[in-house]
Amino acid sequence: MSEHRQNTTHATVWTYIKVALVLTGVTILEVGSTYIRQLTPIIVPLLIAMSAAKFALVLLFFMHLRYDSRVLTLLFCGPLLLASGIGIALMTLTGAFLVFGN
Repeated sequence: MSEHRQNTTHATVWTYIKVALVLTGVTILEVGSTYIRQLTPIIVPLLIAMSAAKFALVLLFFMHLRYDSRVLTLLFCGPLLLASGIGIALMTLTGAFLVFGN
């Protein structure tokens, strides 16, 4: 008789507070980066990357996917990556990344 015991414990309240502080910091960076003119050529991919990072943190901690199967994590994060790639491809195709115009 083999005993299968999962060795992962759920996060503490302090962990959730740290995650909330990180999410707040990333949100401040997102808003602040829109005011920096030197970031204009890369602002869209930068904001997409920061939003994806926030999405992943919310999924992993607040929806408790960190403690579930990896399949569920891929089920949520996979379509996000696919949609982001399609969005970036469409923006590149239409010239939305062109800063100086034609």
